[in-house]
Amino acid sequence: MKILGIESSCDETAASVVQDGRILLSNVINSQIDIHAVYGGVVPEVAARSHIEVINPVINQALTEANATWDDIDAIAVTYAPGLIGSLLVGTLAARTLAVLKNKPLYPIHHVEAHVYANFLNKSQPKFPILALIVSGGHCQLVLFRDHGDYELLGQTQDDAVGEAFDKVAKIIGLPYPGGPSIASAAMHGNPTAYHLPKAKLSGKYDFSFSGLKTAVLRAVQREVGVDFTFPSSGLAERLNDVQRHDFAASFQRIAIETLVDKTKKAFYDYSPNSVVIAGGVAANQELRRILSQQIPLPIEYAPMNLCTDNAAMVATLGYYYAQKKQPTSPFELEVIPSLSMTKTNW
Repeated sequence: MKILGIESSCDETAASVVQDGRILLSNVINSQIDIHAVYGGVVPEVAARSHIEVINPVINQALTEANATWDDIDAIAVTYAPGLIGSLLVGTLAARTLAVLKNKPLYPIHHVEAHVYANFLNKSQPKFPILALIVSGGHCQLVLFRDHGDYELLGQTQDDAVGEAFDKVAKIIGLPYPGGPSIASAAMHGNPTAYHLPKAKLSGKYDFSFSGLKTAVLRAVQREVGVDFTFPSSGLAERLNDVQRHDFAASFQRIAIETLVDKTKKAFYDYSPNSVVIAGGVAANQELRRILSQQIPLPIEYAPMNLCTDNAAMVATLGYYYAQKKQPTSPFELEVIPSLSMTKTNW
């Protein structure tokens, strides 16, 4: 069974063809990082316009690289939630139109759930129950998967996602967008204990919080360069030297990663899963991989690096499993839901 996946929830326009939920035939991603880097973050209106410009060429390229015609495609899977509303509308409109024109079943996919399914494209697939740490620019969640579609949201961020915190701290200390790779690179040259930064204490034992950590970095930088809290964050980076910048990157990354590892380790021992999966863009962070592997007595499973960030292969893969258990959705009734929680999407 060949599924065409379409992803446009944020700033990547992507299409992919996956066979039988595990064989990747094509994976095309048009990234907007260069466009948004000028602004230090994603501009929703700009993202939506860019999707409109490239969505059809990206889909056609995915079919070409898979050596597939529309006769070969058995169904279409598309991200409908969560994400930026304008971006979601472009992808779902393309998918709905193609579903009608080509007479293909249509399966709406939850973007955060799909991140976990990038791991099913590995040679050795995760075994249920699966503990998944889903970490990206927009999401930070711990989810226990008992089977396909049967999952429980154990905890999530109560404010900023960890990837968002990386982006904001990078901007404060003068590192380029996206913040994840730039902080990881700078941290390699820094002292992770140079600055004392706090870990959030929450009532939910599997919940996360990164807003306070981000603010603590801001206040620490202000103190370091000799200004008070009224000094604008936009003017701080030019007052830091490279040693300070690297030390702040390393100190922030250490606390952010320890926060993720502490919660994941607790959930692991509480639920004793057969597999532990790390998914989402922040899963590419090598320090997170290293420390988590030291703390969890199971091999940690990661998607290939090119499937950690947003892509359509994960959407197509999840679409295959949807097709085994769910009826398709009418293309005339599908609506986007920009803030849909996984607490409402068990299937």
